[in-house]
Amino acid sequence: MTDLHPFIAGLPKAELHVHHVGSASPRIVAELAAHHPDSKVPTDPEALADYFSFTDFAHFIDVYLSVVDLIRTPEDVRLLTFEVARDMARQNIRYAELTVTPFSSTRRGIPEQGFMEAIEDARKAAEAELGVVLRWTFDIPGEAGLEAAEETTRLAVGLRPEGLVAFGLGGPEIGVPRPQFKPYFDRAIAEGLHSVPHAGETTGPQTIWDALTELRAERIGHGTSATQDPRLLDHLAEHRIPLEVCPTSNIATRAVTDLDRHPVKEMVDAGVLVTINSDDPPMFGTDLNNEYGVAARLLGLDERGLAALAKNAVEASYLDLAGKRTLAAEIDTYTTSWLEGTGR
Repeated sequence: MTDLHPFIAGLPKAELHVHHVGSASPRIVAELAAHHPDSKVPTDPEALADYFSFTDFAHFIDVYLSVVDLIRTPEDVRLLTFEVARDMARQNIRYAELTVTPFSSTRRGIPEQGFMEAIEDARKAAEAELGVVLRWTFDIPGEAGLEAAEETTRLAVGLRPEGLVAFGLGGPEIGVPRPQFKPYFDRAIAEGLHSVPHAGETTGPQTIWDALTELRAERIGHGTSATQDPRLLDHLAEHRIPLEVCPTSNIATRAVTDLDRHPVKEMVDAGVLVTINSDDPPMFGTDLNNEYGVAARLLGLDERGLAALAKNAVEASYLDLAGKRTLAAEIDTYTTSWLEGTGR
């Protein structure tokens, strides 16, 4: 078989499901931990590999929140955000919708205006210096309840930063029903934000239905259990509602037991618009390039298939129409040039 990794490395890409804090590289996490020695997070980048080994989803959340605790000042926020963009640039990610959880930072004492200014300063610098276009999804940390929902909505609507395009819901699904968040999504949608909640990652398809009917989801984060309900798959395909699929993440959090059992092929075979994403890449020992390699194996894709997958993410994104056309054309040009260069 052709080694697709060189092609993937140069392929222009968009990413739609990737978390702000969860994208912190071991180098940055270790640097922040050294700045805050009261933290239990290791300061040795090599030790972080063991620290980021998860027994289940609940353990992942505990570890994730310990890293959130390292983000304590606007300077920390700005450093993290720009370095995430630098890692994206190395992978030829041209556009990303970064999921940001402002409540987790503002409740830890970071001034809300300082937080907004930090992410916006990093966003503008990333585009100017690295060629990476960032947009924000503000998400409610579901485990923090309605207080977090109210605060996240207030920050999104009242202090809306220029790069904010979507409103989401993350964290554990078990014991955190989607319908309770309907009023907050209604407010965000009324302000022109897109609805992109996580659903069906560690719970059944009813959670996805709830996200669609109660939260008016336009895209679904994960949606792993959708294949358990043929009617749901038909609905997603008919209405062109994209799924943000994160294969390695699903294995790391035990949402799926084995990569070979991942339902992504069933989703594609059902006609669902699938996008491939990395979720919390350093924590899961992956990146978007690796996830495209995983997808190529699971879906039996060649270069043209991978290019089509990359264009799915462009289609499903909230990039403006001109930006979508430009990025899709860049993918086509790159792919044509690659195939001509290899005599195919």
